[in-house]
Amino acid sequence: MLSILRSLVQEVNSARDLQEALDIIVSRVQKAMGTEVCSVYLLDPATNRYILMATEGLYPDAVGQVTLAYSEGLVGLVGSREEPINLEDAPSHPRYRYFPETGEERFRSFLGVPIIHHRRVLGVLVVQQRENTRTFDEGEEAFLVTVSAQLAGVIAHSEATGVISGLSLTGEEARDVSFNGVPGAPGVAIGQSVVVYPSADLDAVPEKAPEDVEQEVVLFQSAVKAVRDDIERVAERLASQLRPEELALFDVYLRMLGDDALPGEVTNKIREGIWAQGALKQVVQQYVRHFEMMDDHYLQERAVDIRDLGRRLLSHLQERGQEQLEYPERTVLVSEELTPAMLGEVPKGQLVGLVSVKGSSNSHVAILARAMGVPTVMGLVDIPVNQLDGKELVVDGFEGQIFASPSDDLRAFYQAICEEEDELIRGLEALRDQPCETIDHHRVSLLVNTGLMTDVVRSLSHGAEGIGLYRTEVPFMIKDRFPSEQEQREYYREQLEAFAPNPVTMRTLDIGGDKSLTYFPIQEENPFLGWRGIRVTLDHPEIFLVQVRAMLKASEGLNNLQIMLPMISNVSEVEESLHLIYRVYHEVREEGYDIHMPKVGVMVEVPAAVYQIRELAERVDFLSVGSNDLTQYLLAVDRNNPRVAQLYHSYHPAVLQALVRIAQDAHVVGKPVGICGELAGDPGGALLLMAMGYDSLSMNAASLPKVKSVIRSVSREWAMQLLEDVLLLDSPHVIKSCVDLALRNAGFGRYLRPGKSNSAAYAERAAS
Repeated sequence: MLSILRSLVQEVNSARDLQEALDIIVSRVQKAMGTEVCSVYLLDPATNRYILMATEGLYPDAVGQVTLAYSEGLVGLVGSREEPINLEDAPSHPRYRYFPETGEERFRSFLGVPIIHHRRVLGVLVVQQRENTRTFDEGEEAFLVTVSAQLAGVIAHSEATGVISGLSLTGEEARDVSFNGVPGAPGVAIGQSVVVYPSADLDAVPEKAPEDVEQEVVLFQSAVKAVRDDIERVAERLASQLRPEELALFDVYLRMLGDDALPGEVTNKIREGIWAQGALKQVVQQYVRHFEMMDDHYLQERAVDIRDLGRRLLSHLQERGQEQLEYPERTVLVSEELTPAMLGEVPKGQLVGLVSVKGSSNSHVAILARAMGVPTVMGLVDIPVNQLDGKELVVDGFEGQIFASPSDDLRAFYQAICEEEDELIRGLEALRDQPCETIDHHRVSLLVNTGLMTDVVRSLSHGAEGIGLYRTEVPFMIKDRFPSEQEQREYYREQLEAFAPNPVTMRTLDIGGDKSLTYFPIQEENPFLGWRGIRVTLDHPEIFLVQVRAMLKASEGLNNLQIMLPMISNVSEVEESLHLIYRVYHEVREEGYDIHMPKVGVMVEVPAAVYQIRELAERVDFLSVGSNDLTQYLLAVDRNNPRVAQLYHSYHPAVLQALVRIAQDAHVVGKPVGICGELAGDPGGALLLMAMGYDSLSMNAASLPKVKSVIRSVSREWAMQLLEDVLLLDSPHVIKSCVDLALRNAGFGRYLRPGKSNSAAYAERAAS
């Protein structure tokens, strides 16, 4: 069964579209199970009805015609119960629904299993049998459940591909197609997508029609000639070093490039209306699929040769086609994995949004996007990137959501959000030089998180009182080697000078987890629980010492430097770090630099640190909570993984209780405590943190004006009562709703983040 399943998944994965994928499923499952009928019903989200999409055994004319309401018939029962239903005599079941157009009255045994992907019921997979004495056994039921679970993601992707192309399951025009990912940078953007793909990656090639068919044919023939010349040249050079049987591989490549072989098929595809790169992709994938399904191991290995040949041809095609890439006035850049270089290719002023299948909110691209103020969504698992080129997209960077083919209503709705955001920011500019103080005179420092000089410019214009978190890994990430002491010193001096005399808190190098350096790769099975943060730099004191030395020298004459240690989980790490910092301090003083010993603090990011606050605070000058990491470690949820993103919640009761405890314990020993993370930049979260006693809140510059406005308009007593109320609640969603309601009642409804709540409001408005 395992080999059958593997072969089935492989075939379905390479299907051209949803219908072909479903036809393969019903055909192969019927054959594998030796049953008379196999059918797939998919749930159409537009109508909330099941549609018979493919069948092997029922009348073919019923496909696309037979539909059932969400809870109608046995199919609806399987979907609503979300579990298999196995019946020996289906017609006798009270939920049985007979459709004469299917001819299913001949079949009595019924086994249906739900097709579920990310908690969403996509449809139902059904097998039926004529014999009324046969009940599908447990093994067959388990096999069908396995098939359903294995293929759910493929079906979801194929379904999304069809919808992106403009058609729903019923064949009607699809609008407002949404995909969920991870927020990369806040904001809303509306623009035209441009798909950028890495060089020589066949899987990433987008599908589109050629502007000039004959020109595409000439381009492809030129690529074939170039690859033939390359292979002949290599074969000639290696002729004296290889045995005849090894040289024969080059002959195989050259035969594949004959006019009657691969090039002929690609040319035919181009003439059918597919651009050269897309035609090459389709033909190569077809060849690869054919070879991989063969039983002979030697022939299976030839799939590798085909794929290699395809990459060589694609590389030549891309060299000649690079100049064809054009960027519209409002460009939304889309890629399997965005890189900083891709951002730099877009003409200034034309980049309005970013969409990346891979990546996280902490990736270099996300940091750049936040610095540039470009709304970004990342981690879009099921999105068919290749189908998006040239499509109009709405990018909601607040909630990590994109919409393709937006309707006039949705476009107008998000356009209004863009305008409201711009108007709100302009209205808050007057607060820039005002202190962040409640109406009952409780003072809170508002700081910013930075990584680049562009962050600093925006931060100063928004009235930041200092830097609560400078991510020193950014200068390391934009290099192809470790930056020298002098290079680091220049980066740090820029930040320190820009904010002097206000404090600038620099976190020592924090790599590992999802922050990697190309020249210092860390390969681990579980990187978030592995070698990261202070663990790396204490194991490599040469990196730590150079960085601290650069920081100290950069602070000369300014003396506004604060150093913060990341990923601390025990006291010994603090003591070892302090020993190295004091050592560097004395060495730099001996070199003649007139500097003051900077304040040193600890980042509270892991649960272990929560229970050692007093011990840690006794050894350092201040504490700062990294709320993003602390939340993910407390909840055991990778915040960058869209599969579990719904479980990550900053308002979780456990998170709030931990934050309360940290603030209380820090103040018991008389040490200031701040917080940097998404919660601090949320107006409601900022109120709760202020009520808990946090002395400073550090956030992205864009969030600062809203947070300041809210804090300046309430009393701390009011905020403390709100905190007292929500600490009695046990659901993060109820807590968030309670905080939002309090903000609305206080007149701050306009400050609540656009996103899912607004999407819901749009849907509600559209329905009415």
